[in-house]
Amino acid sequence: MIGNKAIGIIGGGNMGAVLLKGMISGNLVTVGTVTVSDVDRQRRHYLTETYGITATADNADAVTGVDIVILAVKPQQMGEVLSGIADALDASTLVISIAAGITTRFIEDNLGKGIHVIRVMPNTPALIGEGATAIAGGRHTTEEELTMARQIFDSIGLTVIVEEKLMDAVTGLSGSGPAYVFTIIEALSDGGVSMGLPRDIALKLAAQTLLGAARLCLEGDRHPGQLRDMVTSPGGTTIAGLKALEEGKLRATLMSAVEEATRRSRDLGSSS
Repeated sequence: MIGNKAIGIIGGGNMGAVLLKGMISGNLVTVGTVTVSDVDRQRRHYLTETYGITATADNADAVTGVDIVILAVKPQQMGEVLSGIADALDASTLVISIAAGITTRFIEDNLGKGIHVIRVMPNTPALIGEGATAIAGGRHTTEEELTMARQIFDSIGLTVIVEEKLMDAVTGLSGSGPAYVFTIIEALSDGGVSMGLPRDIALKLAAQTLLGAARLCLEGDRHPGQLRDMVTSPGGTTIAGLKALEEGKLRATLMSAVEEATRRSRDLGSSS
């Protein structure tokens, strides 16, 4: 569906480069149809040498005449970026933003012309093609455009479509979630070291355990509670460990982490 559509990516950092790699690897685009803008000269050189695309320091140059614009910039930069590219776009341009907390309405109002906007929240596992991404359309977005956006982000992991009012919750859960999981992996590894395991072995076991458990959730048809019960024998080691987790309020703490990150996402949006 993307075919030979011209794409301009503003921001050649980690996520911009991941999307570029995913689209090229998935044969969604050809290198001649993509332009990336970035302020860092060395970064532009890297992107050109690695992917064969055109790179520029000028945002307006990157998006002039393109069909799809991907805004891979920080929320705090969005206002300045939009003011710099507004004149280079027309009503037929599809704008996809991955900036946390920035609403489609904010982008629509700053660009004008009835431009179609899609808001997306990916996460860092996209760096290895295992991202979790939520997509929400703006006032003017069509089903075809949502399908195109989903096609792009399917190239770097799993995607879901949600109402925009849920995007802050997505940010609090899957957007910030990898940091929570890294903390859990580190803590499990510390526990293994405390009980005598070498650090490298403890870390591998902890990370692989979370990976395997996640795949059971995604690829099976059982609720996490059912999967937990499969591991939990009466009077056994697992129930003793689960009791310690309950006493430490792990469940409530993780819920609070999602809630606090969600509130922060809302704050970012309200201040934009």
